[in-house]
Amino acid sequence: MFRTEPALPEQEWQLRLDVGDDGVATLLLDRPEKLNAWSWEASRQLARLAARVRFDDRIRALVLRGSGRAFCAGVDLGLPEDRITGRSDAERARNFAEGLRWVHEQFRAFATLPQPIVAAVHGYCLGFGFELALMCDIRVAASDAVFALPEATIGMAVDAGGEMRLAREAGSGWAKLLALTGRRIDAQTAARIGVVQDVVAPDELLPAAYALAREIAANAPLAVQAIKRSVDTFADRGLTEAMVHAALLAATTFVSQDAPVGYAAKAARRAAEFEGK
Repeated sequence: MFRTEPALPEQEWQLRLDVGDDGVATLLLDRPEKLNAWSWEASRQLARLAARVRFDDRIRALVLRGSGRAFCAGVDLGLPEDRITGRSDAERARNFAEGLRWVHEQFRAFATLPQPIVAAVHGYCLGFGFELALMCDIRVAASDAVFALPEATIGMAVDAGGEMRLAREAGSGWAKLLALTGRRIDAQTAARIGVVQDVVAPDELLPAAYALAREIAANAPLAVQAIKRSVDTFADRGLTEAMVHAALLAATTFVSQDAPVGYAAKAARRAAEFEGK
Protein backbone atom coordinates (compact mmCIF):
# COMPACT_ATOMS: atom_id res chain seq x y z
CA MET A 1 0.00 0.00 0.00
CA PHE A 2 0.96 3.66 -0.26
CA ARG A 3 1.61 5.35 3.08
CA THR A 4 2.48 8.97 3.65
CA GLU A 5 4.10 9.88 6.92
CA PRO A 6 1.72 10.71 9.78
CA ALA A 7 0.60 14.33 9.77
CA LEU A 8 2.75 16.32 12.18
CA PRO A 9 1.56 19.07 14.51
CA GLU A 10 2.07 22.42 12.82
CA GLN A 11 4.83 23.52 15.19
CA GLU A 12 6.90 20.63 13.82
CA TRP A 13 6.26 21.33 10.15
CA GLN A 14 9.15 21.58 7.71
CA LEU A 15 7.49 24.50 5.91
CA ARG A 16 6.63 27.81 7.53
CA LEU A 17 4.45 30.62 6.18
CA ASP A 18 4.94 34.23 7.24
CA VAL A 19 2.71 37.02 5.90
CA GLY A 20 4.26 40.48 5.76
CA ASP A 21 2.50 43.83 5.79
CA ASP A 22 3.75 44.81 2.31
CA GLY A 23 1.74 42.33 0.24
CA VAL A 24 4.57 39.78 0.26
CA ALA A 25 4.57 36.48 2.13
CA THR A 26 7.43 34.07 2.77
CA LEU A 27 7.27 30.29 2.46
CA LEU A 28 10.34 28.95 4.23
CA LEU A 29 11.79 25.45 3.81
CA ASP A 30 12.96 24.96 7.38
CA ARG A 31 14.83 21.70 7.78
CA PRO A 32 18.41 23.03 7.64
CA GLU A 33 20.00 20.05 9.37
CA LYS A 34 18.94 17.93 6.36
CA LEU A 35 19.61 20.65 3.75
CA ASN A 36 15.81 21.00 3.53
CA ALA A 37 15.49 17.49 2.07
CA TRP A 38 11.94 16.71 0.98
CA SER A 39 9.50 14.11 2.30
CA TRP A 40 5.98 12.85 1.65
CA GLU A 41 4.77 14.81 4.67
CA ALA A 42 6.37 18.00 3.31
CA SER A 43 4.23 17.58 0.19
CA ARG A 44 1.11 17.53 2.39
CA GLN A 45 2.30 20.64 4.22
CA LEU A 46 2.97 22.45 0.94
CA ALA A 47 -0.61 21.94 -0.26
CA ARG A 48 -2.11 23.02 3.06
CA LEU A 49 -0.08 26.22 3.15
CA ALA A 50 -0.84 26.87 -0.52
CA ALA A 51 -4.55 26.79 0.34
CA ARG A 52 -3.96 29.49 2.94
CA VAL A 53 -2.02 31.65 0.49
CA ARG A 54 -4.64 31.26 -2.24
CA PHE A 55 -7.45 32.84 -0.23
CA ASP A 56 -5.45 35.43 1.70
CA ASP A 57 -6.11 38.84 0.12
CA ARG A 58 -3.15 40.28 2.01
CA ILE A 59 -0.76 38.20 -0.12
CA ARG A 60 -0.02 39.56 -3.57
CA ALA A 61 3.31 37.77 -4.11
CA LEU A 62 5.11 34.88 -2.42
CA VAL A 63 8.84 34.32 -1.86
CA LEU A 64 9.99 30.70 -1.51
CA ARG A 65 13.36 30.22 0.14
CA GLY A 66 15.35 27.71 2.17
CA SER A 67 16.98 28.04 5.57
CA GLY A 68 20.57 27.07 6.29
CA ARG A 69 23.15 26.19 3.65
CA ALA A 70 20.85 25.07 0.83
CA PHE A 71 17.57 25.73 -0.93
CA CYS A 72 16.66 22.02 -1.10
CA ALA A 73 19.03 19.10 -1.67
CA GLY A 74 16.29 16.79 -2.96
CA VAL A 75 14.33 13.88 -1.51
CA ASP A 76 15.59 11.88 1.45
CA LEU A 77 17.22 8.76 0.02
CA GLY A 78 15.44 5.64 1.20
CA LEU A 79 12.01 7.19 1.66
CA PRO A 80 10.37 5.43 -1.33
CA GLU A 81 11.41 1.98 -0.09
CA ASP A 82 10.15 2.78 3.41
CA ARG A 83 6.79 4.15 2.34
CA ILE A 84 5.66 2.00 -0.61
CA THR A 85 4.74 -1.62 -0.08
CA GLY A 86 2.91 -4.29 -2.06
CA ARG A 87 2.44 -8.02 -2.40
CA SER A 88 4.16 -8.05 -5.80
CA ASP A 89 6.29 -5.78 -7.95
CA ALA A 90 3.20 -4.97 -10.00
CA GLU A 91 1.26 -3.91 -6.90
CA ARG A 92 4.19 -1.88 -5.59
CA ALA A 93 4.44 -0.13 -8.97
CA ARG A 94 0.70 0.62 -8.90
CA ASN A 95 0.93 1.93 -5.34
CA PHE A 96 3.94 4.08 -6.17
CA ALA A 97 2.20 5.53 -9.22
CA GLU A 98 -0.88 6.35 -7.12
CA GLY A 99 1.36 7.90 -4.48
CA LEU A 100 2.99 10.07 -7.11
CA ARG A 101 -0.38 11.14 -8.47
CA TRP A 102 -1.29 12.24 -4.93
CA VAL A 103 2.01 14.12 -4.69
CA HIS A 104 1.38 15.77 -8.06
CA GLU A 105 -1.96 17.02 -6.75
CA GLN A 106 -0.20 18.65 -3.78
CA PHE A 107 2.34 20.29 -6.08
CA ARG A 108 -0.36 21.52 -8.43
CA ALA A 109 -2.02 23.35 -5.55
CA PHE A 110 1.25 25.25 -5.09
CA ALA A 111 2.26 25.76 -8.73
CA THR A 112 -1.18 27.06 -9.73
CA LEU A 113 -1.52 29.65 -6.98
CA PRO A 114 -2.98 32.88 -8.39
CA GLN A 115 -0.22 34.89 -6.69
CA PRO A 116 3.18 34.97 -8.43
CA ILE A 117 5.92 32.98 -6.68
CA VAL A 118 9.55 34.14 -6.59
CA ALA A 119 12.10 31.45 -5.71
CA ALA A 120 15.22 32.67 -3.89
CA VAL A 121 17.74 29.90 -4.51
CA HIS A 122 21.08 29.41 -2.77
CA GLY A 123 23.39 26.45 -2.31
CA TYR A 124 22.15 23.07 -3.43
CA CYS A 125 19.03 23.00 -5.60
CA LEU A 126 19.02 19.33 -6.55
CA GLY A 127 16.49 16.75 -7.65
CA PHE A 128 13.14 17.65 -6.18
CA GLY A 129 14.61 20.95 -5.00
CA PHE A 130 15.20 21.89 -8.64
CA GLU A 131 11.70 20.68 -9.53
CA LEU A 132 10.20 22.82 -6.76
CA ALA A 133 12.10 25.89 -7.97
CA LEU A 134 10.81 25.22 -11.49
CA MET A 135 7.23 25.30 -10.15
CA CYS A 136 7.80 28.94 -9.21
CA ASP A 137 7.16 31.79 -11.62
CA ILE A 138 10.48 33.62 -11.37
CA ARG A 139 13.82 32.40 -9.99
CA VAL A 140 16.54 34.57 -8.45
CA ALA A 141 19.74 32.68 -7.61
CA ALA A 142 22.76 33.39 -5.49
CA SER A 143 26.06 32.93 -7.30
CA ASP A 144 26.75 29.86 -5.13
CA ALA A 145 23.61 28.01 -6.27
CA VAL A 146 24.02 24.58 -7.89
CA PHE A 147 21.28 22.93 -9.95
CA ALA A 148 20.84 19.30 -11.04
CA LEU A 149 18.33 16.54 -11.79
CA PRO A 150 20.37 13.49 -10.65
CA GLU A 151 17.58 10.90 -10.70
CA ALA A 152 19.01 8.88 -13.60
CA THR A 153 22.25 8.39 -11.66
CA ILE A 154 20.35 6.41 -9.01
CA GLY A 155 18.18 4.47 -11.44
CA MET A 156 15.00 6.54 -11.19
CA ALA A 157 12.98 8.57 -13.65
CA VAL A 158 12.29 12.22 -12.82
CA ASP A 159 8.91 11.95 -11.12
CA ALA A 160 7.60 15.44 -10.29
CA GLY A 161 7.63 16.97 -13.76
CA GLY A 162 11.02 18.64 -13.47
CA GLU A 163 12.28 17.54 -16.87
CA MET A 164 9.10 18.83 -18.53
CA ARG A 165 9.23 22.17 -16.73
CA LEU A 166 12.92 22.39 -17.61
CA ALA A 167 12.06 21.79 -21.26
CA ARG A 168 9.50 24.58 -21.03
CA GLU A 169 12.06 27.02 -19.61
CA ALA A 170 15.26 26.00 -21.41
CA GLY A 171 14.20 23.81 -24.35
CA SER A 172 14.17 20.05 -24.82
CA GLY A 173 17.88 19.82 -25.58
CA TRP A 174 18.92 21.26 -22.23
CA ALA A 175 16.24 19.25 -20.43
CA LYS A 176 17.58 16.03 -21.93
CA LEU A 177 21.22 16.96 -21.35
CA LEU A 178 20.72 17.69 -17.66
CA ALA A 179 18.20 14.92 -16.89
CA LEU A 180 20.01 12.19 -18.87
CA THR A 181 23.43 12.93 -17.36
CA GLY A 182 22.53 14.22 -13.90
CA ARG A 183 25.11 16.93 -14.55
CA ARG A 184 25.30 19.87 -12.15
CA ILE A 185 25.27 23.44 -13.44
CA ASP A 186 26.12 26.67 -11.68
CA ALA A 187 23.90 29.73 -11.35
CA GLN A 188 25.51 31.51 -14.28
CA THR A 189 24.80 28.58 -16.60
CA ALA A 190 21.26 28.35 -15.26
CA ALA A 191 20.77 32.02 -16.12
CA ARG A 192 22.30 31.58 -19.57
CA ILE A 193 19.81 28.83 -20.50
CA GLY A 194 16.83 30.73 -19.09
CA VAL A 195 16.17 28.73 -15.93
CA VAL A 196 17.16 31.61 -13.66
CA GLN A 197 16.13 35.21 -14.30
CA ASP A 198 18.76 36.92 -12.12
CA VAL A 199 22.03 35.98 -10.40
CA VAL A 200 23.29 38.01 -7.45
CA ALA A 201 25.91 37.74 -4.72
CA PRO A 202 24.85 35.48 -1.82
CA ASP A 203 24.38 38.39 0.57
CA GLU A 204 22.20 40.16 -1.99
CA LEU A 205 19.86 37.21 -2.64
CA LEU A 206 17.09 37.95 -0.17
CA PRO A 207 17.06 41.73 -0.74
CA ALA A 208 16.84 41.13 -4.52
CA ALA A 209 14.10 38.49 -4.23
CA TYR A 210 11.98 40.56 -1.86
CA ALA A 211 12.46 43.73 -3.90
CA LEU A 212 11.19 41.86 -6.96
CA ALA A 213 8.24 40.44 -5.02
CA ARG A 214 7.34 43.90 -3.69
CA GLU A 215 7.56 45.31 -7.23
CA ILE A 216 5.03 42.70 -8.36
CA ALA A 217 2.85 43.22 -5.28
CA ALA A 218 2.62 46.95 -5.99
CA ASN A 219 0.79 46.28 -9.26
CA ALA A 220 -2.93 45.63 -9.69
CA PRO A 221 -3.60 42.15 -8.22
CA LEU A 222 -6.28 41.16 -10.72
CA ALA A 223 -4.07 42.15 -13.65
CA VAL A 224 -1.04 40.36 -12.20
CA GLN A 225 -3.00 37.16 -11.60
CA ALA A 226 -4.59 37.30 -15.05
CA ILE A 227 -1.16 37.60 -16.66
CA LYS A 228 0.16 34.64 -14.68
CA ARG A 229 -2.83 32.53 -15.69
CA SER A 230 -2.50 33.45 -19.37
CA VAL A 231 1.22 32.67 -19.53
CA ASP A 232 0.83 29.40 -17.63
CA THR A 233 -2.08 28.27 -19.80
CA PHE A 234 0.08 28.73 -22.87
CA ALA A 235 3.36 27.41 -21.43
CA ASP A 236 1.89 24.40 -19.61
CA ARG A 237 -0.45 23.07 -22.29
CA GLY A 238 -0.20 19.29 -22.26
CA LEU A 239 1.49 19.23 -18.83
CA THR A 240 -1.45 17.65 -17.00
CA GLU A 241 -1.62 14.73 -19.41
CA ALA A 242 2.14 14.31 -19.40
CA MET A 243 2.24 14.12 -15.61
CA VAL A 244 -0.01 11.05 -15.68
CA HIS A 245 2.53 9.30 -17.89
CA ALA A 246 5.37 10.54 -15.67
CA ALA A 247 3.85 8.79 -12.65
CA LEU A 248 3.55 5.48 -14.53
CA LEU A 249 7.04 5.69 -16.00
CA ALA A 250 8.58 6.55 -12.63
CA ALA A 251 6.75 3.60 -11.06
CA THR A 252 8.38 1.28 -13.59
CA THR A 253 11.85 2.46 -12.60
CA PHE A 254 10.90 2.27 -8.92
CA VAL A 255 10.42 -1.52 -9.08
CA SER A 256 13.45 -2.09 -11.32
CA GLN A 257 16.54 -3.87 -10.03
CA ASP A 258 18.61 -0.84 -10.95
CA ALA A 259 16.91 1.47 -8.44
CA PRO A 260 18.12 -0.23 -5.22
CA VAL A 261 21.58 -0.53 -6.78
CA GLY A 262 21.57 3.20 -7.47
CA TYR A 263 20.32 4.14 -3.99
CA ALA A 264 22.93 1.92 -2.32
CA ALA A 265 25.72 3.32 -4.47
CA LYS A 266 24.66 6.87 -3.72
CA ALA A 267 24.61 6.22 0.01
CA ALA A 268 28.07 4.62 -0.21
CA ARG A 269 29.39 7.47 -2.39
CA ARG A 270 30.49 5.15 -5.17
CA ALA A 271 29.58 4.70 -8.83
CA ALA A 272 26.62 2.43 -9.54
CA GLU A 273 26.83 -0.47 -11.99
CA PHE A 274 23.46 -0.62 -13.74
CA GLU A 275 22.29 -3.65 -15.73
CA GLY A 276 19.04 -2.29 -17.16
CA LYS A 277 16.86 -4.78 -15.29
